[in-house]
Amino acid sequence: MQGLGWALVVLGAVILVTGLVIVAGPRIPILGHLPGDIVIQRDNVTIFIPLGTMLVVSIVVSVILAVIGRR
Repeated sequence: MQGLGWALVVLGAVILVTGLVIVAGPRIPILGHLPGDIVIQRDNVTIFIPLGTMLVVSIVVSVILAVIGRR
């Protein structure tokens, strides 16, 4: 049962962080406007592909996990 408890704690932390990003995301002005982010606008359709933002977020998460994994 201890493994299930830790899995629930981790799942709760992931949900918490996801919620904070969703709430605070629009307040971070640089996210979504980095070089490499692709925006295609047509008459009634807008397609947004955040390649630069995904790269930065991936690097930050990788560094955080590497620091946590060393402990």
